[in-house]
Amino acid sequence: MEQKEKKQPKIAIVCDWLTNWGGAERCIMEFHKIWPEAPIYTLIFNEKKMWEFKDVKIHTSYLQKMPLAKRKWQFYLNQMPHAIEQFDLSEYDIVFSNSHVVAKGAITKPATLHICYLDSPTRYLWDYMYLYIKEMRITKVGIIDSVLKKYIKRRFHAIRIWDFNAGQRPDKIIAISNYIRNRTKKYYRRDTDVIYPPVDAGLYQPVDESEIEDYYLVVGRQVDYKKTDIVIEAFNKLDLPLVIIGEGSALKKLKKLAKNKKIKFTGRIPDADVKRYYAHCRAFIFPQEEDFGITPLEAQSAGRPVIAYRAGGACETVIENETGVFFDEQTPDAIIKAVQNFDHKKFDSVKIREHALRFDTEIFKKNIKEYVEKAWEEHLEKIKY
Repeated sequence: MEQKEKKQPKIAIVCDWLTNWGGAERCIMEFHKIWPEAPIYTLIFNEKKMWEFKDVKIHTSYLQKMPLAKRKWQFYLNQMPHAIEQFDLSEYDIVFSNSHVVAKGAITKPATLHICYLDSPTRYLWDYMYLYIKEMRITKVGIIDSVLKKYIKRRFHAIRIWDFNAGQRPDKIIAISNYIRNRTKKYYRRDTDVIYPPVDAGLYQPVDESEIEDYYLVVGRQVDYKKTDIVIEAFNKLDLPLVIIGEGSALKKLKKLAKNKKIKFTGRIPDADVKRYYAHCRAFIFPQEEDFGITPLEAQSAGRPVIAYRAGGACETVIENETGVFFDEQTPDAIIKAVQNFDHKKFDSVKIREHALRFDTEIFKKNIKEYVEKAWEEHLEKIKY
C-alpha cells in the first residue's frame, strides 16, 4: 500500500517589533529564510528602516497606527501585552515566536505547537528594572519625572505578573545562551534548550597582518545600555583612533561626549563597509553585558580579537587569550588598562576565525530546522485522540 505523504505544518513567525536592525532582527530574517512561506506577525513595523523585510508578508497590530509608534515604541510598552494577544493565530499548526518582551505571550490553540526562541526574559521587568527606571528620562521637570517614575514602577508590577504567565504559554523554549537559560529558570521557572544565534561567517575574511590599521572598533545599536559612553571616555584619555558604527537614541549624546578628534562615528553603513572595518581593526571592543552578542562573533569571523566585559554571552563566545581578552569592571579605567596591555600581534587570526565558524548561519538554520521538526513529531504524538 502506498504510504500517504505527511501534511506539512502551517507555520507563523511572531516577534515583538521590527523597527531597527540588530541581532534579534537578523535572527528573524534567518527564520524567514527557513520558512519563506510563513507570515510574520509583529506589533510595529518600520518599513523605511527595515527595508530587508520589504518583500515579506507582515501582519501588524493596532499599535502600528498609533502616533510615533515606529520611532518611539517604548511609549506603548504598557499596551503591548494586550496587543500581542489580539493576533488570531488559530489557522497555524506551529507558531514560532522570537521574544525579548511580549511575543512569547501570543495565544494559540491547544493543538498548535508554540516554540519560543527567547532572547531574554523581559529585562526591564526583572533584574534590569531599577537601572531602567533610573536611566529613564521622561520630562525635563524633575518633580514630574519623579511622580511618573513611581507610577511606572507600579505598572511594572502588573505587567510582571502578565510576563510570568506569558512565559508559561510556549510549549517549548529555546534560550539563546546558557546565560539566558539560567535567567529563564530563575524568572519563569522553565527549563530550556540552547541554540546559539547565528553569525554570517561567510561575509567576513581575515586579512594579512600587514593590512591591520591603527584603530579600535565598536559596532551596534547606540543606546545607553550598550555602554559606548565608557569606551568614548576611555579613548578620550588614550587619544587613540576609535570607529563607532551604528545608530540609536544615544548617538547625539555620544557625539557630544567624544572630545578625541580621532573618534569617528559612521552611523548605519552597508554590510560591505562594516566588513572592511571589522577585518582591519586592531581589536573589537565590547563593553556591555549582553544576552548573547553577535557582533563579537562577527569580529572573530574576520579574524580579529575582542576586548570584552567579562559578563553575559561574551563569556560563551570569547576564549580568553585565544580569541580575545576580558576586563572586569564597566569603567573607562578598566578599558584603558585592557587596551594598554593588549597586543594584537599575539593573536592568530586563522584560529580566531575557526572558533567563530562554530556559530555560522548554516549551522544555526540546520539546528533550528531539526529542532522544530523533532518537536512537531513529538507534539503530534501528544495530541492524538
